[in-house]
Amino acid sequence: MAGTRILSMGHYQPSRLVTNDDLAAIVDTNDEWIRDRVGIVTRRIAEGETVADMATAAAGKALAASGLTAADIDMVVVATCSSIDRCPNVASRVANKLGIAAPAAMDVNTACSGFSYALGTADHAIRAGAARNAIVIGSEKLSDVTDWSDRSTCVLFGDAAGAAVVTATADGEEPGIGPVVWGSAPDRGDVLTIEGWQPYIKQDGQIVFRWATTMLAPLARQACERAGVALEDIAAFVPHQANTRIIDGIVKRLGIPNAVIAKDLVESGNTSAASVPLALSKMIERREVPSGAPVLLFGFGGGLTYAGQVIRCP
Repeated sequence: MAGTRILSMGHYQPSRLVTNDDLAAIVDTNDEWIRDRVGIVTRRIAEGETVADMATAAAGKALAASGLTAADIDMVVVATCSSIDRCPNVASRVANKLGIAAPAAMDVNTACSGFSYALGTADHAIRAGAARNAIVIGSEKLSDVTDWSDRSTCVLFGDAAGAAVVTATADGEEPGIGPVVWGSAPDRGDVLTIEGWQPYIKQDGQIVFRWATTMLAPLARQACERAGVALEDIAAFVPHQANTRIIDGIVKRLGIPNAVIAKDLVESGNTSAASVPLALSKMIERREVPSGAPVLLFGFGGGLTYAGQVIRCP
């Protein structure tokens, strides 16, 4: 296969809106502090919905917009670090709910970089001829693993899902998904964890901040180089939605003068593996990026892991 491209996107967020003032009523914090330190104003919290429920909703929207049917899909990849249900995995639950018969179904856990890892995996499988069409999903219910008495972390996270339908390009057609740049800093894996049978997210925010703002811009630049796209031609940058100061720090060092910068975290919070596809899907829905324009995706987080690639906007 010559390459792959994203046909369509879809996203889903729960209906319950939680404001900074809502959190200030349960922990010692306030709206001004949260906005100043992380840039978040609101986030969505799932109540009766599971990771698989949200993943299915986002994937169903992406599939409906793709022009394909469930019978055309032969691979489902879900990026998540928050699913309480371990087996069957989330991917097979989504496939069952959507009526997709006998797909390759796998979950990927690289935390906040998960969508780009999953997208790279699907891209490789289709290029190798192991699949024809794939649904790639990032879905997180971080409210299940949030300590709501910890003011340093409970203000950060939200629940959501985002999905993409990926297919092979025709002969002679330019690939719409560039080579993935991925890796990790495992010696720093202890600075952001979700561990144990009753886990809560724990992180050393200062170490994560310094790592993200000093180490990641060259790696994101490398993704552009591998795709053969100049930085000035990038139409949009969709980084993991962790913190506005982190995003601003990466953008400053990266140098992408003409790019629209995704900052969906203002209204959605940090949704880990869902954050990149959620923000990208909203950008496409609002028509902020022209079809075919190059978009740089870059996820980073627990592990510490990172992954990114340049895609052509569907």
